[in-house]
Amino acid sequence: MDPKRELTSVDLAALVRELGAYEGAKVDKAYLYGDDLVRLKMRDFDRGRLELLLEVGEVKRAHTVAPERVPDAPGRPPQFAMMLRNRLSGADFVGVEQFEFDRILEFVFEREDGITRIIVELFGQGNVAVTDGEYEVIDCLETVRLKSRTVVPGSRYEFPESRINPLSVSREAFDHEMDDSDTDVVRTLATQLNFGGLYAEEVCTRAGVEKAMDITDAGEAEYDRIYEAIERLALDVRNGNFDPRLYFEDGDDDSGGSEAAGEADAPDRVVDVTPFPLEEHAELPGEAYDTFLSALDDYFFRLDLEADEPDPTSQRPDFEERIAKHERIIDQQQGAIEGFERQAEDTREQAELLYANYGLVDEILTTVRRAREQDRPWAEIAETFEQGREQGIEAAEAVVEFDESEGTVTVEIEDEFVELVVRDGVEQNADRLYTEAKAIAEKKEGALAAIEDTREELAEIERQRDAWEAADAGETDDEGDEEAEERDWLAEPSIPIRENEPWYGRFRWFHTSDGFLVIGGRNADQNEELVKKYLERGDRVLHTQAHGGPVTVLKATDPSEASSSDIEIPETSIEEAAQFAVSYASVWKDGRYAGDVYVVDSDQVSKTPESGEYLEKGGFAVRGDRRYLDDTPVGAAVGIQCEPYTRVIGGPPSSLEGKAVTTIEVEPGRFAQGDVAKRIYRRLRERFEDESFVRKIASPDKIAHFLPPGGSRIKGE
Repeated sequence: MDPKRELTSVDLAALVRELGAYEGAKVDKAYLYGDDLVRLKMRDFDRGRLELLLEVGEVKRAHTVAPERVPDAPGRPPQFAMMLRNRLSGADFVGVEQFEFDRILEFVFEREDGITRIIVELFGQGNVAVTDGEYEVIDCLETVRLKSRTVVPGSRYEFPESRINPLSVSREAFDHEMDDSDTDVVRTLATQLNFGGLYAEEVCTRAGVEKAMDITDAGEAEYDRIYEAIERLALDVRNGNFDPRLYFEDGDDDSGGSEAAGEADAPDRVVDVTPFPLEEHAELPGEAYDTFLSALDDYFFRLDLEADEPDPTSQRPDFEERIAKHERIIDQQQGAIEGFERQAEDTREQAELLYANYGLVDEILTTVRRAREQDRPWAEIAETFEQGREQGIEAAEAVVEFDESEGTVTVEIEDEFVELVVRDGVEQNADRLYTEAKAIAEKKEGALAAIEDTREELAEIERQRDAWEAADAGETDDEGDEEAEERDWLAEPSIPIRENEPWYGRFRWFHTSDGFLVIGGRNADQNEELVKKYLERGDRVLHTQAHGGPVTVLKATDPSEASSSDIEIPETSIEEAAQFAVSYASVWKDGRYAGDVYVVDSDQVSKTPESGEYLEKGGFAVRGDRRYLDDTPVGAAVGIQCEPYTRVIGGPPSSLEGKAVTTIEVEPGRFAQGDVAKRIYRRLRERFEDESFVRKIASPDKIAHFLPPGGSRIKGE
């Protein structure tokens, strides 16, 4: 069996129970590894050092780890890690909760200056969102823009739609979900009751109910046994009655060999970890642990070790299986699209039927509504319509059934069954159906976008397969191996989209050649915001001598570190920030090619004017000496970045080297910003084999976002 790489909802319920013991621990530091692993270093007064890992990539997990097993700290912390340190350093761990029965954990931290929530999504693509006490998103690893929910910096965090929690479901709700199913018992528990595959099978086994039994064949006795098994499982979770197990899968070698070094009968590899023994794993060798957290630590540690070991029997990835999987997904998505089309069409036809039979529908709705206004019971109304049906009254014959709980009546018109809301008139019911049809059509649009993404992933897998086979056939020169490792993005037939919207994306911004973030204001409001909200100790502030330039902030590293020692910012970064400042000032607008810039430390900048002076909005006062960078040349470029994210980037030309796969430089000129953006867009499309990729991520509007204000032209034209 394949090793488990994602924690289940039952796992998370047990995890939350044990993590509660660490409430009160203080956060020391936060780290981000790659783009999907967050590490929180904490101190617990009873247990000492505490390390918490949150991973949301291919492996999805959340658990404590032994200090000796934590990965080495990465180099210069990225902005996300710096933001976490700013908000969490010295904060108390208040607790963690599981959102309903979903695979979402909400960690809460409190400090004198407020509450920070870290919401970890351990499903789908995975995500970590950091919010304040009111659930406003400060930053997130991935932005989410769906019809059902949005997770974007600056917006309120939206949880997914509520799902039934099987560990707290009432008997009535349980019976309803089971009766509402049209499949077998185990699939009903897995989907309708949200148990997932493994625990749905475990409940069936514990209840002594055949998994494949059709739901229509399950009677009261089976329902009783299943519900009792669920209650026992829920009781164990609520009371913390855990007996964790690590499960292994035996290797092919004979285990009866030597017992040297205590390794006799050693199982080959880990395949699962659970908070209590599972009857479904009765045939697998298992190892008991004192706590579920320690079992999780051991499981993922061993899983990582096994992943690092090369498989000598097969170095070639199973491209065929991956291709077949994506083809199956495309078939399913195509079927969903066709289903949405039919459903939308059917719903529109129902709305049109109401107008085509306006008099009949109005008579039914008016009769029922008047009866309800007279406080006549639904049962009496149904009996009246039954009598009318016996008398051959057309309106009565059209009524199929009433739903007292929903206040609806279902009618049959021209062999179509239509559900009507009694309190609404014909037009309102028809409008509701048209709206439903429109919503279904929008789902179809989302499915079309999803199938396009899947097709791009399929094309990428096929490209990898072809490259592998070409290498096997000797078509790749051995001497060119190092060069072959660098991907030629411009020649790629299909480039997958990996988007990320940083918190600073609404400002002017770029990263220097040394990796430091530089942000500048676009207007007086943003200049004001930068100085008041984002200027921190250790930062540098740059401004042109010319009037009308943006506030430019060269961000230092983690402010918590800056308080203990000054951050040494390389001269190359200061020079690039100065070029940025002069390029987005009136110097460029005036058609000049150089200007003077001064640079000061953050503690020299104040929003409080001297006595008798006045500061305009966006302005600031500078105390102390300024360092001048005279005759700083202007310079700006726009490029396309493909790793780790696919996006347009801009800034001084030298800062884009090594980050952008292709760039276009601009200089002061006579063309309007929008016109130059369109010229650059056309140039970029010509450079990429995958023109659709450029259309998706580099529209003229996005390119204009990085162009200096005023007239420009492409350098060399």
